[in-house]
Amino acid sequence: MPYWRDAALRELFARLAGAASASEASAVEREIWSAWLELDDDAVAPWLRYGLAAIAARDLSAALSAFDRVTELAPDYAEGWNKRATLHWLRGSFEQSLADIGRTLELEPRHFGALSGLALIREAQGRPFEALEALEKVLHIHPQMPHLLERIEELSARLGQAI
Repeated sequence: MPYWRDAALRELFARLAGAASASEASAVEREIWSAWLELDDDAVAPWLRYGLAAIAARDLSAALSAFDRVTELAPDYAEGWNKRATLHWLRGSFEQSLADIGRTLELEPRHFGALSGLALIREAQGRPFEALEALEKVLHIHPQMPHLLERIEELSARLGQAI
């Protein structure tokens, strides 16, 4: 990732963590997603666009082929891995989703979307402690994320813990 993009993301994450309201956080979140989706590689960008369109059309097989290509051509592009993780989750392939979430988080440890997905999978697998751990990481990154506190409170209550 170019230095300027990393510096811009650092600034965006600082703004996200310090957002005074949900609407302010939402605006910053959109900027972060936009930055994550930026791709300067003309060989990879069409595959990403195709994969996103295929997911929107619910053509999960075509989306998988596209995101496989994205991760093959751009193995250091975190959002390619995250999009494929989301696709695997939609297909019910939790272990494959977890592998891609792991790669996403190696490349972008602040990826609140991947961490939230990790929590969903761990909760579905009956691993509430791991789900709660992922959500607590999200809380430090994106404290205004919609429904985050409710999810943390619900899991904590199920585990018999006070927040």
